[in-house]
Amino acid sequence: MTDDLELPAAVGTEPPPPEAVADRAEPAGSGGSDGTDFADLAGGDDHRSRPGRGRTVVEWTILIVAAVVIAVVIKTFLFQAFYIPSASMDPTLEVGDRVLVNKLSYDLHDVHRGDIVVFAAEPNQQWHKAGIDDLVKRVIGLPGETVAQCSGERVCIDGKVLDESYLPKEIPSIFPTSLPKLSDGTTTCAPDSPEGGCKVPAGMVFVMGDNRTNSQDSRANGPIKESSIVGRVFVRIWPLDRIGLL
Repeated sequence: MTDDLELPAAVGTEPPPPEAVADRAEPAGSGGSDGTDFADLAGGDDHRSRPGRGRTVVEWTILIVAAVVIAVVIKTFLFQAFYIPSASMDPTLEVGDRVLVNKLSYDLHDVHRGDIVVFAAEPNQQWHKAGIDDLVKRVIGLPGETVAQCSGERVCIDGKVLDESYLPKEIPSIFPTSLPKLSDGTTTCAPDSPEGGCKVPAGMVFVMGDNRTNSQDSRANGPIKESSIVGRVFVRIWPLDRIGLL
């Protein structure tokens, strides 16, 4: 091992003999008395100074396993990427966009109106019957609220027009004249829902796509359970020219 430190001689002692000076290792990069470059000695092929191949394999194995575990934990509990395959959320989300979903959002706070959420289709819904497992929509109505069409082609919450600044003004929001029903004939809205509207039951939310004229949403399938929500879409990560928070 190279020693760059030289202790001063004790006061009153004689300087070391020439042989002792010659035996002391020089700092790396300087030559010895015989012209030998000690840097070569320090960085030579001494097998004792290099880790064995077995140890290297173990280290890489640990790193790979740790990376896989971290990736699984992130995908399972924190964030998940989704690809947008349809135009139901256009123009907010376009076909081919990729987004990240925060799975912890609703463990920390309630669902908010206006949130864009990914949720899982349930077996009795038309989405699932069409072979669609995960969907992305915007939260419009919260538990206990009545969602309906009013003031022409606008969305009303409890009789008041909903401000939807995220939509182009020319997009109409047309509701069916009858309440959404499941395959067994039961309604998914509260029993006292008004005709043409939907009172959202407890533990559920009413969702709609931003592309109101081309979106299969709660107007046809009824409200969704809050427990079916995978998480909140919070950022677009692709394409590069459209990266941004949502």
